[in-house]
Amino acid sequence: MIPVRAVILAAFSLAGSQAVAPQPTGLLQIKVVLAGADEKPTPVPRHVLLISDNPATAPPRRVITALDGTAEVHLRPGNYTVESDQPVAYQGKSYEWTQMIDIVAGRTALLELTSKNAEVTAATSSTATLSSAVESDPSLLLMPWNDSVFGVWTPTAHASGFLIDSNGFIATNQRAVGTATAVEVQLTPAVKVAGRVLATNADRDVALVRVDPKAVETLRPVQIGCGQPPNKPVIEGQEIYTISAPLRQHKGMTPGLVLRVGPHAIESDFRLAIGGSGGPVFTADGALLGLTSVVDEKDATARGDLKVIRRDDVCEVVASTQKIKDVAPPAGTHLPVEPTRPFPADALKEAVQSRAGSLNPYQMASTEFDIGFITPVLVYGAQYQAEQVSRRESNDRGRRAPAQDAGPPMMRALTDFSNWSEYVADVPPVLMIRVTPKFEEGFWTKVARGAAQTQGMAIPAIKRFKTGFSRLRAFCGDTEITPIHPFKLEQHVSETDTISEGLYVFDPGALAPECASIKLVLYSQKEPDKPDTRVVDPKLIQQIWSDFAPYRATQ
Repeated sequence: MIPVRAVILAAFSLAGSQAVAPQPTGLLQIKVVLAGADEKPTPVPRHVLLISDNPATAPPRRVITALDGTAEVHLRPGNYTVESDQPVAYQGKSYEWTQMIDIVAGRTALLELTSKNAEVTAATSSTATLSSAVESDPSLLLMPWNDSVFGVWTPTAHASGFLIDSNGFIATNQRAVGTATAVEVQLTPAVKVAGRVLATNADRDVALVRVDPKAVETLRPVQIGCGQPPNKPVIEGQEIYTISAPLRQHKGMTPGLVLRVGPHAIESDFRLAIGGSGGPVFTADGALLGLTSVVDEKDATARGDLKVIRRDDVCEVVASTQKIKDVAPPAGTHLPVEPTRPFPADALKEAVQSRAGSLNPYQMASTEFDIGFITPVLVYGAQYQAEQVSRRESNDRGRRAPAQDAGPPMMRALTDFSNWSEYVADVPPVLMIRVTPKFEEGFWTKVARGAAQTQGMAIPAIKRFKTGFSRLRAFCGDTEITPIHPFKLEQHVSETDTISEGLYVFDPGALAPECASIKLVLYSQKEPDKPDTRVVDPKLIQQIWSDFAPYRATQ
């Protein structure tokens, strides 16, 4: 006889297996667009919609539209109600939607929410977060400027910047630009052009960059308002907004509050992703307030993560460039960009776990530099090994926490990239070439050690870097390969000394076995005009090519 308990468990097991069985779904695509007084369609970003089945069997599903005003959601077959969570204000009117739609398994349903099927009323302070004279929700008001905000790549940092003039002038913060005279400006994920630094002002933390005007001729410059009456006074607690283009992330608008008002800077509680500062800051009515910058750690009064450089200070730097406005802009040739398709995490994990050989960087050397070739497999492998070590040490409660510089040297070489550590930690699908200066012992230091040894004293070798890195050129046969990024790593070797390493980023197919030969030409800071040419071993190139095989297989 079968026990009753077993029958009950079997019933629950069967019910559970039926509950998790996959069910067919349909795709609902939503597009929210409003037309203003000029009849130009404006996408509605960040609009919250609630989706309920009819009759209701669960709480409403919450979706938020993207920057282009769209959203997608998979739903089981049935009838649904789509409604606004809150109305949106635009040009003095308030819009909200309640629409019903049928979803059929295996099919795509399109729901367009426009002014024609919206409930429209006069916008007031009760229908939005703005003050009594409501005109537009900030998300809509600032939408026209989204395409005018760019990513700015320098050899040592990443920042946001924004177009302020149809002649190709871009404002950003000076801290990111530093001493660079040339930068790269990422207009879109697929388009990047050269930028020339026209002016920098460290006291104001403002830099101006120029690109080819033809590259931005279809974009609308942010109205900076130099020479116009000052903005309305800013007060503590006031809501402000910025648009940023962070490091390897999508552009977007971020709200914040004013924490403290100073004569040249306004402290805020903006929380931006890494590499996002330098973008424009607006008040709720769309007036430009300035640009974002990092708060100086030495400023004891700083309470926010970011500060806003005031518009007047930006205008001061703009005025200083009037004499050089006629200088020819850089060429608008499109530069290589990073692949938009990521390296599949499962493929990386499988490659690391099945790897028979070492996970150290592929090595070669020149007279003055050590050269390491780093693929996503090696970066992921170092991260995986570090995670395993951390888990073992956390399980061993009797051991002390490891020192910050603990770990195998090669693991640190694959995880510590100084000012570009965040970039590498994201495991971009690119090939990186790291060029590190070699150590040497000075002649007189060696003589002194020899003299000490004659007196019976053993002094260890005192070494210093031979020279800093200047630049690298790579060739496939006789054709020069343009890097995606010519980064520099700033390594602090003492409280006063910094050494420069190179970190050149290339497309995964740039150094291919099909090249007749692959050459690297290196230049040092000590002899910047003296090239040192090295031919890369074809076996090393084949190893690199094999590491990217799983990535190529996903194309």
